[in-house]
Amino acid sequence: MNSLFSILPRGLARGVQAGVASLAVLLAESGPAAETAPAATPANAARLQWWREARFGMFVHWGPVSLKGTEIGWSRGAQVPIEEYDALHRQFNPANYNADDWARTAREAGMRYLIFTTKHHDGFCMWDTKQTDFNIMKTPYGRDVVKELAAACRRQGVEFGTYHSVCDWHHPDFPLTSPGGSVRREAANLDRYEAYLRAQVRELIGGYGPLMAMWFDVPQEFDARRGLGLEQFTRSLQPDIILNNRSGAQGDYDTPEQRVGKYQDSRPWETCMTLCRQWAWKPNDEMKSLKECLQTLARCAGGDGNLLFNVGPMPDGRIEPRQVERLREMGDWLKRNGQAIYGTRGGPYKPGAAFASTRRGNTLFLHVFRWDGDSLELPDLPRKVLAARLPGGVSATAVQAGGKLTLRVPASARDEIDTIVRLELDGSAMDLAPIALVPPVKAAASNVYRRQEDHYGPAMAFDNDPDTRWATDAGSLQAWVSADFGRPRTLRRVRIEEAYPGRVKRFEFQRREGTEWKTLFVGTNLGPRFERTFDPVTTREVRLNVLEASDGPTIAEIDVSEK
Repeated sequence: MNSLFSILPRGLARGVQAGVASLAVLLAESGPAAETAPAATPANAARLQWWREARFGMFVHWGPVSLKGTEIGWSRGAQVPIEEYDALHRQFNPANYNADDWARTAREAGMRYLIFTTKHHDGFCMWDTKQTDFNIMKTPYGRDVVKELAAACRRQGVEFGTYHSVCDWHHPDFPLTSPGGSVRREAANLDRYEAYLRAQVRELIGGYGPLMAMWFDVPQEFDARRGLGLEQFTRSLQPDIILNNRSGAQGDYDTPEQRVGKYQDSRPWETCMTLCRQWAWKPNDEMKSLKECLQTLARCAGGDGNLLFNVGPMPDGRIEPRQVERLREMGDWLKRNGQAIYGTRGGPYKPGAAFASTRRGNTLFLHVFRWDGDSLELPDLPRKVLAARLPGGVSATAVQAGGKLTLRVPASARDEIDTIVRLELDGSAMDLAPIALVPPVKAAASNVYRRQEDHYGPAMAFDNDPDTRWATDAGSLQAWVSADFGRPRTLRRVRIEEAYPGRVKRFEFQRREGTEWKTLFVGTNLGPRFERTFDPVTTREVRLNVLEASDGPTIAEIDVSEK
């Protein structure tokens, strides 16, 4: 995966980030606009539709690197010397690997499919490939884990697919090598490497298929032409396979990484995200709470996307017990609430930090993560609400008046993670246009990270989406970000989420009065969830002014409200 810059030296990390950014531009220019129709072919349309309705899958990153507890691929030549990294397979003997346990864990978590890393950027192959000796059969373990896992998934009713890195920092014919694909080899042969890559794709589809999907990653030297060629070759082997957008070509769906994708109902997408912080196993890695896990899943579905949730098994072959327990907790929740996730489409309300919605037929599911007071006010629907109830039949109140839909649920009936309210409408919910919960604001900032306004601009702090952020250049010790609502609003509360908690050391929150900024309050240490009420003020503009920071301030969300 790509979001691993923190494990590299700062100079190298910036180089890799620049390369990934260039790749993103290439993919954007070579593919259609986000509004274009899905890229499904007639041969794979049914499989793609099944995948969209499945909504939830397991990602598995595993290999000899688990012996070190460092990141797969990216730590080669960084945290672990190349010679040591490449020799790890000689010690790799996961005696407790049980493919049925993995597949059963996925099924019990409510996951409908599983994607396994057959080869990451380090080039090590987890199946009995005939193209190289750098593979699982040359370890003390000596068993084909891909063969066993593919068979186990079928026994457990879990669809199976493979992750396969396009780049290969171990193969002598690939032009780039470790660390991080930042070193160019003096001699390489990309055509010969492409033949090697295609031979491995043929092995995987022919020997372990049919596959639900092939998940390519980090094409680097593969431009749109080579990517399209690889895509067409793969489809020639299995016409109904679905492909992601990381071969260098557009594929069938988009893949936002380590963040929930934006609302997009015109082209399929899938967030890939780690259950802990690292893709490969790491001792004592920080694991997401059940609340974070379930709200992430609901927000993905609410944005009309899937969630591919990653686990990194331990060196002995087991998925860490605490991770298994967390996934089973998710599965228990889905047994009760899966009707609001599986087989739904996102919307019409666009998801945000406090709310998401999914729909099917004449039914609209409202997912409320946070309540302000006794009710929730939303823009009204162009449909009449016939009934409102919670799972189990508990009644809720939905009042349509004055252009608003006001929802009330007794406090005793609310769920601290996700209060799901089922609305039955007098017509289809499927043809309703997307509804934004927060009107757009005109935002400004003193500084934007590398001037990347589309990715890190000031508007990202006011878009009701905690997975976007306003970011500033490294080393920025003071900065400000402001919002103009376009009309005066009466405000008395602000919530601020710092994307990298601990950077902001001293700040002031202000409102504009004429040509001057007036300070409402000052504070220190914003952290991940800062909240403050103040005497009501009526203003059109507000500003967070960071007076002191340890590094470039990065703010995920600023939410100002009347209550």
